[in-house]
Amino acid sequence: MSTTAASIPVTRTTTPRFSEQLRDSAAFGAVFSDHVLVAEYKDGAWGDPAIVPYGPMHLPPAPSVAHYGQGIFEGFKAFPRSEGRAVLFRPDANHARMNRSCQRMAMPEIPASIFIEGTAALVRVDRQWIPAKPGSALYIRPVMFATGEPLGVRPSDTYRFVIETCPSGPYFSGAVDLIAEDTYVRAFPGGTGAAKCGGNYAGGMLAALEAQKKGFHNVLWLDGIERRYVEEAGLMNVVFVIDGTVVTPPLGGTILPGITRDSVLTLLREMGIPVAERRIAIDEVFEAHAAGRLQGAAGVGTAATIAPLGRLRHKDREITVPAVTPESPLGRVGAELDAIRTGAVADRHGWLLAV
Repeated sequence: MSTTAASIPVTRTTTPRFSEQLRDSAAFGAVFSDHVLVAEYKDGAWGDPAIVPYGPMHLPPAPSVAHYGQGIFEGFKAFPRSEGRAVLFRPDANHARMNRSCQRMAMPEIPASIFIEGTAALVRVDRQWIPAKPGSALYIRPVMFATGEPLGVRPSDTYRFVIETCPSGPYFSGAVDLIAEDTYVRAFPGGTGAAKCGGNYAGGMLAALEAQKKGFHNVLWLDGIERRYVEEAGLMNVVFVIDGTVVTPPLGGTILPGITRDSVLTLLREMGIPVAERRIAIDEVFEAHAAGRLQGAAGVGTAATIAPLGRLRHKDREITVPAVTPESPLGRVGAELDAIRTGAVADRHGWLLAV
C-alpha cells in the first residue's frame, strides 16, 4: 500500500461545528472535531483510507465486536506550532503498540501508511481544533473493531479502523485519590492486560464506580495472584518516589506498556535521577510514608501526563501522599516532557512528527 498523507481523499463537512469557544471549553473527550479517517478490512486486505465528516456510520445489526469483544484502541496527542503547523507525539510508538494489541486479539495489523499517514492527514484537515492554551492538545483516538456478522466464535473476517480527534484540556485539575482494590482484578498473567482492548476498561468500571461512592476518583490496582503488589493507578501507569528513586512496577504482561511511562523513565534516567522498575508491595508504600521516605507518587498516562496522587487508602488505613513540587523528580520530568512537546527544548529523541 502506497498511501501517503497527501494522497488520502478528503470529503469536507458541509456543516462545520467548529468555534473557538467550543474548542477551548470542551471537557476531555466531550466534543469531537469535524472529520474522521476511516478504512475497512475485508477479503484479507485493508482498503484505501478516506477522511469524511464526523457523524453516524452504518453497521450490521450483529457486529462481531458486540458479541466477542474484538475491539482495540490507542490514544496520543497533537500539539500546536506556529503558522498553523502541529506536531504528533510518538505516533510510531502508538502504532507499534496497537499492532501488538492486534496480535493479542487475533486481529489484522494496521499498516503505518494508514495509521501514521492517516493521522497526519486528519490533523492537517482539523488543525484549527488544536487548543493553544497551556496544558491543552488535540487528543487522537484510533479505534479498530470487528464488523463481521457470523455468530461463530472465531476472529471476524471484516474490520473497521477509525481515527477521531477531540480538543483536550487538562484531564485532572488536582490530586488523584485512589483506594487499593482487593476485590476486583484488572489483569492476570497470560491475559490481555498488556493489550489496549475495550474489555480491560469495561471490566474496571464497576470497581471505579464503587471507589467513587467512597469518595475516591478511582482504584489502585493490585496483582491478581496475591493482591499484594501495585500494578496500575486507575487508567494509568503508576510511579512512586522513595528515597529519591522513582519506583514503578515492571512490565510483564499484566500492565499496559505506556508510551508516556516510557518517555518519563527515559527522561528521568537522562536527568540522573535513579529509576527502579521492580515489584512494589502496597505495604511498602505505606511503610515508606510512615518512615518519611515516600516523597511523591503519580499516575502516568497520555490523557493526564503526570497526575499527582493525593489520598491513598488500603483496607482500614489511609495516607496523603506528599505533593509533587516543581523541584521534585516528578515535577522536573513533567516540565521537561512538556518542554519537548511544546518545542521549548530540542526533540533529541525524534519523538515529534511535524504535520
